[in-house]
Amino acid sequence: MKKLLLLCLAGVAMMIIAGCEGQNTKNNKGNGDSLLTDSTTEQDSSLYGKCGEDCAMNTLQLISDKGDTVYLSYDPDADRSPVRGGIAVGDRVAVQLGKDAYGETIAASVINITTLLGKWQSLDRNFEIKEGGVVETVVNEQKPYTSWKIVNGKLVLGTDTFKIYELGADSLYLENKVGIFAYKRLK
Repeated sequence: MKKLLLLCLAGVAMMIIAGCEGQNTKNNKGNGDSLLTDSTTEQDSSLYGKCGEDCAMNTLQLISDKGDTVYLSYDPDADRSPVRGGIAVGDRVAVQLGKDAYGETIAASVINITTLLGKWQSLDRNFEIKEGGVVETVVNEQKPYTSWKIVNGKLVLGTDTFKIYELGADSLYLENKVGIFAYKRLK
């Protein structure tokens, strides 16, 4: 019965995605974490919403921005959890869908946007990620970040795109072709 429910919910999630295809999100000014990077980049395929009360160790209850409730499991055979930043009821998340070994729709990547927000510092950068896609630089930098968004499971800071390697309560590790960049959270 539970498997049938998950299959139905996966079907609903796929219909939501199919219904969004072809729509231009470039004019979505109020939600800075789901904008396009530029006119030549593909649209963001992430699902956005909040974590519901029925989240468990390998299950995410996503209450989407459209008000739909979707249950997604994580791949139990994955070497590493797809969740970056943990899961707590009410947290805002960006979810990338994928398929498991049995062809079932799963949460391939979950980025906790609530955990991502805040002040971050490294040896050469000091900035604050704020709601609405705004980044405020605390000190003078040569190439300061001024905006952020999540696009297809990756973090775009200004013009730089990163994979979130790790996100915790007090640490953030971002990876791109240059390497891994470590940040600590400032209070």
